[in-house]
Amino acid sequence: MNTKGLVIYVDNDEHVCKAAGQTLTLAGYTVHCFSGAQEALKKISPEWQGVLVTDVKMPGMDGVELMLQVVLQDPDLPVILVTGHGDVSMAVDAMRKGAYDFIEKPLSSKHLVNVVGRAMEKRRLILDNRALRAEVERNNGLESVIIGRSDNIVQLREMILNIADTDANVLITGETGTGKELIASCLHEQSRRKNNRFVAVNCGALPESIIENELFGHDPGAFTGADRLHIGKFELADGGTLFLDEIESMPFLLQVRLLRVLQEHSIERLGGKDSIDIDLRVVAASKEDLLQSSEQGNFRADLYYRLNVVTIEIPPLRHRSEDISLLFTYFLNKAATRLGCQAPELSSTWLHQLMKHSWPGNVRELQSIAERTALGLGNTCEIMATDSESATNRPLKSQLAAFEKCILEQELARNSGNITKTCNSLELPRKTLYYKMKKHDVKREDYL
Repeated sequence: MNTKGLVIYVDNDEHVCKAAGQTLTLAGYTVHCFSGAQEALKKISPEWQGVLVTDVKMPGMDGVELMLQVVLQDPDLPVILVTGHGDVSMAVDAMRKGAYDFIEKPLSSKHLVNVVGRAMEKRRLILDNRALRAEVERNNGLESVIIGRSDNIVQLREMILNIADTDANVLITGETGTGKELIASCLHEQSRRKNNRFVAVNCGALPESIIENELFGHDPGAFTGADRLHIGKFELADGGTLFLDEIESMPFLLQVRLLRVLQEHSIERLGGKDSIDIDLRVVAASKEDLLQSSEQGNFRADLYYRLNVVTIEIPPLRHRSEDISLLFTYFLNKAATRLGCQAPELSSTWLHQLMKHSWPGNVRELQSIAERTALGLGNTCEIMATDSESATNRPLKSQLAAFEKCILEQELARNSGNITKTCNSLELPRKTLYYKMKKHDVKREDYL
């Protein structure tokens, strides 16, 4: 039954209690009336979702004492006191001790409903914020950054948490667009180094002639035009994390200098004579197989083993297709918010096109299409039709299973986990829906 909220009303006067209860019931609230404080106190807990209204003068435990007992359980639970004319000063003092508001007798039905309404809004806001904080703490912040429910992504988040606070060098591997810098940033943010700099360098984007200067810096007079001190990326990252993306592009001779930095934890600026101690963690990333490159003589084997203390392999998007609809919806809503427009609803036709695409550009490509969709630059189907990349060659059974799982997740999310509404929207018997949810390991509580 739909209700505006729960109210406990306490008054030893049966007629007053009944009249107030009827007033609040007609206003849409679910009301529980009690003649004594002790009975009411048994029904209240920090998780209780309602508001307490109590008369002050009652035999045994009075309303103020009841309020103090409730505040001990939950200082944010709104308690409204009902007072006589001579009790106003006492009621004001009670508000200083934690009461939400007070109402003078004789009761005004309109005023009672208005005060309870404001108190109920406060209670909902408090409980919503508690739930949000609990979710953030439970997720360690990673589920809102590394998005997905697939086994690959769950294991990836667990691995980050396990190794983030160590100083072990990390090598991140994965195809272009899988989010290697994002993973490196998460490692930094989850570590004890998070209050210092995270410095990212794309080795493939820097010309060979300047990459050494960018990394090591130079002293004045180191070369023609070097008229002032230049601090390199190694020094900037001191105390923090240095991320070397596309490490496979680093010139061979510079790899020797990097190996020395990793071994000795010190650098020398170009043109400098002094050794500078540094404390940093190096996270490198490559889209190529560095072991194979080292075997072919294109990458130093000793540097590979020094970097490869821990390896994190990011799966391509085509290997975690159950995350596609979740990621697309996230990027679509994010883009719509930024652009100040309404995000279009993700239909089953769109979802089918998303699922069958092979995503050669991985998450970066998915984000780009979501942003174009938010801008109204053609729907997903049209965008896919212009893409020359063919659909993934996975077996039909695997594609259908992934598609069915995404449909279930989409509808459960749209219906906030309501099973009846999901059955209706999918035109499925309840038993069949439960069977398919169990088959695909889809849990209702994830969408509440």
